[in-house]
Amino acid sequence: MAEQKEWKGKSRGGALGYKVFIFFLKNFGVRVAYFILIFVAAYFIIFAPKSTRASFKYFRKIWKFPVLKSCWLTYLSYYRFGQTLLDKVAILAGLKTNFSFFFDGEEHLRTLSKEGKGAILISAHMGNWEIAGHFLKKLNTPINIVMYDGEDAGIKEILEKSMSQRKFKVIYVKEDFSHLLAIHKAIQNKEFICIHGDRFVKEQRGKIYQAEFLGHPASFPRGPFELATRLKVPYTFVFAVKETASHYHFFATPGKDPSIGSEIMIKEYLTGMEKILKDYPEQWFNYYEFWDDYGDSLKNT
Repeated sequence: MAEQKEWKGKSRGGALGYKVFIFFLKNFGVRVAYFILIFVAAYFIIFAPKSTRASFKYFRKIWKFPVLKSCWLTYLSYYRFGQTLLDKVAILAGLKTNFSFFFDGEEHLRTLSKEGKGAILISAHMGNWEIAGHFLKKLNTPINIVMYDGEDAGIKEILEKSMSQRKFKVIYVKEDFSHLLAIHKAIQNKEFICIHGDRFVKEQRGKIYQAEFLGHPASFPRGPFELATRLKVPYTFVFAVKETASHYHFFATPGKDPSIGSEIMIKEYLTGMEKILKDYPEQWFNYYEFWDDYGDSLKNT
């Protein structure tokens, strides 16, 4: 079995590209930025061959779509990812937009908020969780989103300055594990912690869970799931996907007691992800060879 290629903890693209898009967003609006994105997505199809190949395999070998449909969805995935980045900057920068949200399961988060214990919200690199977290400010429970601190310093600085209106806090994962103290403090303050459960970096290779996902063996980080069991706070799974140019659909599952154990939690999480991806396969933004058997049954494309 081929070794799985773990996520590197960084996004593609340079600081200049982000500056250009933010300029067009602020001066010409989202629609013009979307138009430019048509050509940028095509650029990545050609000049990001490893990501393109991994994405194509995902559609062709995992979902078993025809070749032409797999090619189209590979392009569409880049385009959707770009849209979510633009949407995030536009909303969190306080720009005038007409985005709308449908909150499916919001009552579950309201219940967790009223219980006043804090909670672990486990999500994925799917759709656009950050702007959902922004709109969940109405729950009156602070939201903390855990992110890897591996991004280019220039890009991070640009985004931090541009998204000054965000209504959630960010906890960056640090090598000195100081983020764990920040997470514990947030839970003590009865706040929500949102963390992604679908990727791991090489430093976490010793703490992974192997399971079948979409019919093929894959590896997932144990950390997000064990966090709930260690902190003894309720957990829920949350996803937010883009349905139209200006509309998002938010999903949240009922809060549960983590005493059932992390392995059962992971299985529930994967079942939830599969359900969402059946309707929105192009919105899982994992542009690397994710499955453990990519080197075997998925090798030939």
